[in-house]
Amino acid sequence: MPGTVLLLCLALGPVLRARCESTEEYDYDYLSINKTWVLTPKAQETDATQILNSLLKNYDNKLRPDIGIKPTFIDVDIYVNSIGPVSVIQMEYTIDIFFAQTWYDRRLRFNSTLKALTLNTNMVSRIWIPDTFFRNSKRADSHWITTPNQLLRIWNDGKVLYTLRLTIEAECLLQLQNFPMDTHSCPLVFSSYGYPREEIVYRWRRYSIEVSDQRTWRLYQFDFTGLRNTSEVLRTGAGEYMVMTVSFDLSRRMGYFAIQTYIPCILTVVLSWVSFWIKRDSTPARTSLGITTVLTMTTLSTISRKHLPRVSYITAMDLFVSVCFIFVFAALMEYATLNYLVGNKKPVEHNNRKARLPPTCAQVMPSFTTININNIMHWPAEMEDDEDEDGSPCLEGKECERFFCCIEDCQTGMWREGRVRIHISRLDSYSRVFFPTAFLLFNIVYWIAYLYL
Repeated sequence: MPGTVLLLCLALGPVLRARCESTEEYDYDYLSINKTWVLTPKAQETDATQILNSLLKNYDNKLRPDIGIKPTFIDVDIYVNSIGPVSVIQMEYTIDIFFAQTWYDRRLRFNSTLKALTLNTNMVSRIWIPDTFFRNSKRADSHWITTPNQLLRIWNDGKVLYTLRLTIEAECLLQLQNFPMDTHSCPLVFSSYGYPREEIVYRWRRYSIEVSDQRTWRLYQFDFTGLRNTSEVLRTGAGEYMVMTVSFDLSRRMGYFAIQTYIPCILTVVLSWVSFWIKRDSTPARTSLGITTVLTMTTLSTISRKHLPRVSYITAMDLFVSVCFIFVFAALMEYATLNYLVGNKKPVEHNNRKARLPPTCAQVMPSFTTININNIMHWPAEMEDDEDEDGSPCLEGKECERFFCCIEDCQTGMWREGRVRIHISRLDSYSRVFFPTAFLLFNIVYWIAYLYL
């Protein structure tokens, strides 16, 4: 039995030895890989810690770089994450941006194999940063979830990059004279709060403003048409300050207002013309139609002003709604005028003139009214009709001075010296042509003036 065990050990010995050697080689390779992956960051972490400790040892964050020597130049970059919504009543807009500032601070130079140090917000309060503020902001929030959205990066040549994410509600003074065919330029203005131009100078870099995909923006009533950046010097009692401005150009979309206001107003005006085709003795039908259209226009006028600030000037929509209201009201008054003139005419007596009138004019003719115009043609003196000043039949030899002449018969045609006579019973026929033509001309002038001029 001992001999058998010895033979087995001798036979299996080389196999076990080879397996042990392969295992040791595998472990050695694994340890060497882990050794490289773990110890290298450890060395860099130690180096970065030493660099920061040496940089902050005698650093005074209350003083700007190169104080007393030269101004500090700050390069600005802005990435627009989103714009909107735009509040017309409050005259403000919301913008979400990544705001980056870059400057050089010689006190933060270091000599190391590391090119740059990327740090979190704990270092922001320990070095000097610009006191930039947004001059036209009403409210501004810095994002803090899940950690403060801030980045600080320091290069070995003293270059400092500081970025943060901001959501700003900025003021935008809207000029609404052309509403809703208006375009606006909403600015974002920032500068240093305390340092004048002699100490801090802001600069735009080339392609310093970028925008994200506009499909995620909440510009419900507007289209983004472009942006531009400018810089200027603001002179105040405390000194001259460098002011930077980014202007976002917006153009309003008309679809909502066309559906909600313009089309209903046009249809209401057209509806008021239906009364011209209704018989003039149908007083309830024509009166109810006229009053209904007037009340409808009053409601549309109120709704159109609901989402606008109470500005003192008239807007393009106010003009259109007001003219539509005038057309609707004029259609109602047309029937009132027609009903009054036809219903209150008096019979004309011709007892003292029958001898002079030809037999063909003895029949009663439709009623007419006269409107003063320039002398177009003269009637013979013996054919002129006269009327009494108090509305009684015209007396022979006495001139009518009222606007609506009391002439009932016509024996000599349409024209009279200084007056043209209108057939009162045909007033509806005149209105069928005049109202649509006038409204069409108004629309042509209105849309050309506000869309192309």
